[in-house]
Amino acid sequence: MRSLPLFHQVTGQPVMVLGEGDAADAKRRLVERAGAIVVGEDNDEARLAFVAMEEPESAAARLKARGLLVNVTDRPDLCDFTVPSVLDRDPVLIAVGTAGASAGLAKHLRLRLEALLPADLGKLAETLGAVRQAMRTRWPAAAERRRALDRALQQGGQLDPLADGSATLVQTWLANPGMPIAETYAELKIASGDPDDLTLRQARLLGTADCILFEPGIDPAILDRARADAVRLPLTHEGALPEGLVLVLRMDPGITDI
Repeated sequence: MRSLPLFHQVTGQPVMVLGEGDAADAKRRLVERAGAIVVGEDNDEARLAFVAMEEPESAAARLKARGLLVNVTDRPDLCDFTVPSVLDRDPVLIAVGTAGASAGLAKHLRLRLEALLPADLGKLAETLGAVRQAMRTRWPAAAERRRALDRALQQGGQLDPLADGSATLVQTWLANPGMPIAETYAELKIASGDPDDLTLRQARLLGTADCILFEPGIDPAILDRARADAVRLPLTHEGALPEGLVLVLRMDPGITDI
């Protein structure tokens, strides 16, 4: 990963846009769409700046000297940050970036994703946010609550986010969340250190496991596919383990599946 993706809250904040023409106009529309206030170089409160000029070097240098983070159109070498192609299902935002390598590639990846995600995905997010307290009441323990939500949101689950109409089923799910998770232990035989070699089941288990026990030979790139808050322990670990799904990772280059 060459950059850190962030969602910057700019609603009501000044954001500087310098330049004229189609590229500058596009940046102004983007900034206004995010709820920010477009300002010029004379503004002393802006912390972000977009520069769309034929010769942007001097403007970018001035703004950086003032402490602003700067994006320069078509000049990734001058950018403090890049702008991804954004799939908008407000409040769900999916950003596709290439670290400035190819805006065209990012756009077409986003267009493919547009066709996959239902129009009411944002409504599902809003509804889940609205029932957060009800979820805490039903599942007081955070781990229990997360497992219930993982079960509902997985492929084919009661609230599958890729299925139309899931937003209308949240109250039904709360009333009848289905059976407890049956799988509490799984062992994966990893064929290589390349995450692209993971099967769909392996990737799903890595993304939902509460605890991961791994052999020393497991590549860090594989572990990066796990949940960030999953407990990670060496396979020789002894003693109590967290509740939930415990995943054991072993290296076995002689196989390609589990």
